[in-house]
Amino acid sequence: MAKTKQGSASRFGARYGASLKKKVAEIERVLRTKKKCPECRKFTIKRVSSGIWECRNCSMKIAGNAYNI
Repeated sequence: MAKTKQGSASRFGARYGASLKKKVAEIERVLRTKKKCPECRKFTIKRVSSGIWECRNCSMKIAGNAYNI
C-alpha cells in the first residue's frame, strides 16, 4: 500500500481515517497562513482565541471565523 502525505495530520499515523485527517490538515493549513490586517495592511494578524483575531502592530481586534478571518 502506498503511503501518502497528510501534511500536519500525518502525526496521527494509522488512526482516525483519511477523510478526517484531510480535514484537519486543511484547517491547520488555513490557520497557519499569514493574514493581513485591514487597518494597517501588514501581515501581523494572530489568533487570540476561537473567532477572535488581533493585529500585533496596531492592536485592532477582529471577530471572525474560528480558523480564518
